[in-house]
Amino acid sequence: MKAAEIRNLSASELENRLGELKKDLFMLRMQHATNHLDNPVKISTVRRDIARVKTVLREKQS
Repeated sequence: MKAAEIRNLSASELENRLGELKKDLFMLRMQHATNHLDNPVKISTVRRDIARVKTVLREKQS
């Protein structure tokens, strides 16, 4: 997900997206722990998306 796409979302949509990303990260970590994860790079991609969403949320608060 690109930063430009994230900036176009409202604050409530960002909160929902953040919740979805956190669930995805949890599931990816579980798959990684049980050696069922095909692409371990996906974990870092989701973590970066979470950071982007949090950054934009913080910008919208101030």
